Amino acid sequence: VPSVSPAMAQHWLATGRASPRLVLVVVFVALLLDNILLTVVVPIVPTFLYTTEYEGANSSARPEPAPAALRSPPFSSVLSYFDNTTVPVWGFSSAEGLPNGTGSPPGQPPSTSPNPPRGCLEGGEFLAQENVRVGLLFASKALVQLLVNPWVGLLTNRIGYHIPMFLGFTIMFVSTVMFAFSGTYTLLFIARALQGVGSSFSSVAGLGLLASVYPDDSERGSAMGIALGGLALGVLIGAPFGSIMYEFVGKASPFLVLAFLALLDGALQLCILQPSRISPESTKATPVSTLLRDPYILVAAGALCFSNMGVAMLEPTLPIWMLQTMCSPQWQLGMAFLPASISYLIGTNLFGILANRMGRWLCSMIGMAVVGISLLCVPLATNISGLIGPNAGLGFAIGMVDSSMMPIMAYLVDLRHTSAYGTVYAIADVAFCMGFAIGPSTGGAIVRALGFPWLMVIVGVLNVAFAPLCWLLRSPPAAEEKM
Repeated sequence: VPSVSPAMAQHWLATGRASPRLVLVVVFVALLLDNILLTVVVPIVPTFLYTTEYEGANSSARPEPAPAALRSPPFSSVLSYFDNTTVPVWGFSSAEGLPNGTGSPPGQPPSTSPNPPRGCLEGGEFLAQENVRVGLLFASKALVQLLVNPWVGLLTNRIGYHIPMFLGFTIMFVSTVMFAFSGTYTLLFIARALQGVGSSFSSVAGLGLLASVYPDDSERGSAMGIALGGLALGVLIGAPFGSIMYEFVGKASPFLVLAFLALLDGALQLCILQPSRISPESTKATPVSTLLRDPYILVAAGALCFSNMGVAMLEPTLPIWMLQTMCSPQWQLGMAFLPASISYLIGTNLFGILANRMGRWLCSMIGMAVVGISLLCVPLATNISGLIGPNAGLGFAIGMVDSSMMPIMAYLVDLRHTSAYGTVYAIADVAFCMGFAIGPSTGGAIVRALGFPWLMVIVGVLNVAFAPLCWLLRSPPAAEEKM
């Protein structure tokens, strides 16, 4: 086998750095890992907190069993007082609820009778409070990202996209390792917030880099669709991967796998992007305050925010609702999001090309209406099969909106402002994060006050009501000096 000389390797790297396709691969992988980590915790956190806090507190509060010599014959007093009716001594409805998992209290031999079928989790009040706590934990990532995004947008205009991308990878790696070894709610909260910082650097710099290497509008739309496919694939893999690994291998296992993949991503970025090189934008970026006063950019940002708010509200509340009403086993909590993830992956790739032909404004308007209708159908499900249709419709419709709005953001900047993309993608990411911050943080409180079905009605109607505003993006006017 002929050896590769250093000169050949340098030539290959130089060619790769000039290739927009390899840049697209780097951005795809960065978004993929960020969103696997985003969703892998969705099925793990509610059951992990229930196991460590509720069951742990109840098992520690129970008295130790008396020595065998001091114990009266089993159930003798129970039978004389309760006319032969059997009452579970420890208050659990199934073998899984008992601390030793045998169907008998600790200190007694396992019961020879068959285990009863798995029941719903006990502790209704704890689960109701957990809705709020899990919602806040999930929202912490988006809230931090919301605060960091504008600064990242300004930073990319000054030093370019390469260094912020690598910073994002480094912070993401630290966050992933923290998730693997965090055993308390506080540490999980810190790890999730840290992920928000890393995600801000990766997504703003990555999308801005793509917009700059694909100047043609139609090519840019296709590239954005493929990059958002990485986001979709991450969402697709995350929840099922997390639930299966957590149940059969352990809590740390999915995060250690992700940490290893993050190292590979870092190596890829070192080869392709040269993160030590400072390359500021060639044109002076339009100030954030000017972009935020542009009504067309605000409509596009609103569409991103409200459409993603639906799935953001589902993430913390749907697993707990399934535990309460469907008595679902742990592995199903992540699998419930699988139809949404698959259809989002299809939607982003399909409409990355189609949206430009049919009109991105029309594509996003139809998408928002379908998001609303799908959310209204979610509470009608009585088992996991009933969630397939609504979740698939939801994912497909959000894919329509995202793959239309991301290229529109760059198009509006080209048309009405100056062609520097870091700031406008900071605004796009802020809109995305507002959906994922407002959604989980208010969703848990609304579920506790009104119930899960009413939460779906509220956010579904909100999406249907916002959809007609996308008509304003049909033919936005150019800035006067460019007409």
